[in-house]
Amino acid sequence: MHVPDGFIDAPTSAVTAVVAAGALAVSLRGARRELDEKTAPLAGLVAAFIFAVQMLNFPVAAGTSGHLLGGALAAILVGPFTGVLCVSVVLLMQGILFADGGLTALGVNITDMAVVTTVVSYALFRGLLAVLPRSRRSVTAASFVAALLSVPAAAVAFTLIYAIGGTTDVAIGKVATAMIGVHVLIGIGEAVITALTVGAVIAVRPDLVHGARGLRQELKLRVNGELVDAPAAPAPAPAPAAARTSHRTLWITGLAASLVLAGFVSFYASANPDGLEKVAHDHGIDKKTGDHASADSPLADYGVKDVSDARLSGGLAGVIGVGVTVVAGSAVFWALRRRRTQEVSPAGTDL
Repeated sequence: MHVPDGFIDAPTSAVTAVVAAGALAVSLRGARRELDEKTAPLAGLVAAFIFAVQMLNFPVAAGTSGHLLGGALAAILVGPFTGVLCVSVVLLMQGILFADGGLTALGVNITDMAVVTTVVSYALFRGLLAVLPRSRRSVTAASFVAALLSVPAAAVAFTLIYAIGGTTDVAIGKVATAMIGVHVLIGIGEAVITALTVGAVIAVRPDLVHGARGLRQELKLRVNGELVDAPAAPAPAPAPAAARTSHRTLWITGLAASLVLAGFVSFYASANPDGLEKVAHDHGIDKKTGDHASADSPLADYGVKDVSDARLSGGLAGVIGVGVTVVAGSAVFWALRRRRTQEVSPAGTDL
């Protein structure tokens, strides 16, 4: 759903840029509360994983494909504020290095793909957890539903932005029907990927999943026909070395999976246009699309310039993209974590 330059007029693009900048400022502040020494490196990995999986377009209808947006996945794994930043880092890398998503439309893309998907999905996720049994299965099920609905929500948001500042004269009803219809199907793929990923992380390190925190229920005992709180169990002895090893193993495994997906599996992704591209072509929304400012980038269109072999070119571009994204994301999140640490005294009170 990357919006290219030319779909939305300059005034509307400028307004969405202001909205996106405000959302990023709020997210930078909020992320400092979400990140700790365990989740800061995970956040960089989440950004890299989203970049990798977004390269895997999957077919959803005749001549149309879809890909992960990632807002729900990021919000549930590392928190909503950090999630907005994760997806924004991905969009920035894609726009600058890979000519994917217009640079003048960066505000539109961040507002739509990072802010809307994260806010909608996390609100739905928390609402579902409030009524579902407090269990890991509930987290996975809530992840599925939240991710499923976040994609058509992004389609609705794009339709509203287009209604305000679209550069072509297309009936908004046709745009809405086409966008929402195809993105409901794409949402199913988003939901499957999100639920599988969240479930896999919960299985090995539930303490690292932001959305799974606080799921432990107080143990109840029945005494004389009444339920009473059981005595608190003694805290298990800490095992910092084992925890660090497990965390390191998870990070390495996640990075390796991202590299394999972007460097190898992406070659087999669907070549059909994604939902927005298909709708834009069919309804004439793309009539005023111009050349991308980064069209001459050595990595434009997810290929390495001057590498003639398509498989090798795409694979190298994917590996480079994962590497750049994990470095950029990790730098941002470590800086936020470090700043938060400096603002808090050793006793835990703000200076």
